[in-house]
Amino acid sequence: MPATPEAIALAQAAAEAAADKLATDIVAIDVSQYLVITDVFLLCTAANDRQVRAVVDAIEERLAREGEKPIRREGEKESRWVLLDYGDIVVHVQIAEERIHYALERLWKDCPFIALDVDTSR
Repeated sequence: MPATPEAIALAQAAAEAAADKLATDIVAIDVSQYLVITDVFLLCTAANDRQVRAVVDAIEERLAREGEKPIRREGEKESRWVLLDYGDIVVHVQIAEERIHYALERLWKDCPFIALDVDTSR
């Protein structure tokens, strides 16, 4: 069963918030057929730990306006890879080195990618 429309809409909102803070390489992966705990992984890259925090804050603010609060947050202390678990979606905000090293897209390459409408040309 593919990701729910609600999960896709939530991922879109989070992606827009990340793009507003100049996150790059924003992708959404439908992991619903392989995981029962979530439908979508949203991945984005930030230039440094400060930008990671700004992107995380923007995502949390945007999704709070949608009535969503994260169930769990991890990685805030180091701010190299912050994970926000919203149940239907899990957001990964990583600095470039972490993104390259862990290559989550490669790990989930058999899953379909979800088209996002975000402007990352700024």
